[in-house]
Amino acid sequence: MSAKKANPIYLVASGDLRASANQKCQAAQDALEKSLIKAIRKEGFTVKRAHPFDKKKGHGFIDSQNYGMEVFRKIPTDAPLIVAEAVWQYSHHVLAGLTTHKGPILTVANWSGTWPGLVGLLNLNGSLTKANVTYSSLWSEDFKDNYFLKNLRSWLTTGTVKHDTSHVKALKKMRVPSSAAKIGREFGQRLKREKLIMGVFDEGCMGMFNAIIPDELLHPTGVFKERLSQSSLYAKMLTVSDKEARAVYNWLLKKGMKFKLGRNEKKDLTQAQVLLQCKMYIAAVRIAAEFGAQTIGIQYQQGLKDLAPASDLVEGLLNNVDRPPVYDEVTGEALFKGEALPHFNEVDECAGLDSVVTYKLWRQLGYSPENTLHDIRWGRQYKDKDLDAYVWVLLISGAAPPEHFIGKYRGTTSERQPAMYFRLGGGTVKGVSKPGWVVWSRVYIEKGKLKFDTGLAEVVKLPRAETEERLQLTTPVWPIMHAVLQGISRDQMMARHKSNHIQVVYAPGKAAAKNGLFVKAAAMAELGLDVSVCGKV
Repeated sequence: MSAKKANPIYLVASGDLRASANQKCQAAQDALEKSLIKAIRKEGFTVKRAHPFDKKKGHGFIDSQNYGMEVFRKIPTDAPLIVAEAVWQYSHHVLAGLTTHKGPILTVANWSGTWPGLVGLLNLNGSLTKANVTYSSLWSEDFKDNYFLKNLRSWLTTGTVKHDTSHVKALKKMRVPSSAAKIGREFGQRLKREKLIMGVFDEGCMGMFNAIIPDELLHPTGVFKERLSQSSLYAKMLTVSDKEARAVYNWLLKKGMKFKLGRNEKKDLTQAQVLLQCKMYIAAVRIAAEFGAQTIGIQYQQGLKDLAPASDLVEGLLNNVDRPPVYDEVTGEALFKGEALPHFNEVDECAGLDSVVTYKLWRQLGYSPENTLHDIRWGRQYKDKDLDAYVWVLLISGAAPPEHFIGKYRGTTSERQPAMYFRLGGGTVKGVSKPGWVVWSRVYIEKGKLKFDTGLAEVVKLPRAETEERLQLTTPVWPIMHAVLQGISRDQMMARHKSNHIQVVYAPGKAAAKNGLFVKAAAMAELGLDVSVCGKV
């Protein structure tokens, strides 16, 4: 099915649940829609926005699942439909309508680091993939480039867009070193036999349907969910003493971590906010120990955001082997002594499965096991006398471990989370990721099956001015990784990746990263995942 020039193409815009974010991003959304509609009209087609700007709300986004259903009731089910995104969006706002829409669907984002349409697009694409919804996808800086226009024309005339994904190879068709295959296979068999618990503090953060693994797909891997409540986490925070919180804070200061403090609770990071985060850290470790969870995920963005400062400082510390000690409140025993407690940001269970497998495998291989997810935020070409490459900005709201940063704790600062998203503040874990080789990966769901994509990336060191400019163009209080994906172009990555998140872990060098990649790929295959290797290995 394709578009017909006599009939309009409907356009919708999924937004945030938080009015402040929608209001701030409205101008960027207007600019995207103006450029996109202009390009479509040049091809002889018309566009009809399916929902108006709401003067009372101060924005024109679909901002709830209920409103999304209302909007879709008025859209002809066989009409061509575009979901245009210049912002972070909650996929469940539009997922219900998209699951039953019969006409061709196109998701579109602006190529910008400042306005996270790319992040929202990748989450929506992953959610549509999991929901078995057929769609096409496009992205552009100005909606005038040949790549965009050529593929837009294809969608308008055929209802589909085909991108190059020749960088993807099925693991079963590759030669895997026998030693790596053996280690991975035996690891997978052991995990399925011994099993482990994933602690989940409420599911479905920020409408991320793609981040929820159904139990029937998770259980065959040997991982089982312990469903925990964020109200229990908050209640446990209330049992942590001021003295215990202060001990965590002092430990961090002694390590050389810096906190950018002020006095205005609404605008600044305050010591009171940090001490509450220290209480959350202690509470999270104690609850994990109580339930025997070997990895945990905190939702925060819904529920806890109205009660406590951000969870990101907590998450970064949990992901670090060298972290403030936490003791059992009755016996005084050190909990998870000498170990990280892998945390999956925004309770992304796909990242959680990846994280705990990576942590245990890297421990076995003798590599530093700290790993984290990042947002695939943006990227651009960088060139100087030493480097000429497309360098991605991988960025997350603070959950990266200090072990990843240049200078470790001494290279780590904590700054207040943006008030637009974090009303009660709280500090980040900010640093610049050290140069080296990483294995990147993503677990996702397609056609009712768990899948796993992986590849190599080199983390490069950019000049301070370039790093600062990239931070200012994105979110300057968050940790940043400058990543060069090996053998994968910008458009190939966007075409294939099924999430806003990407998991990363360092290896001692390129050869070790390649070995770790194959070990982990073999382990995931043994756990029943459909494994693909992306790019040059």
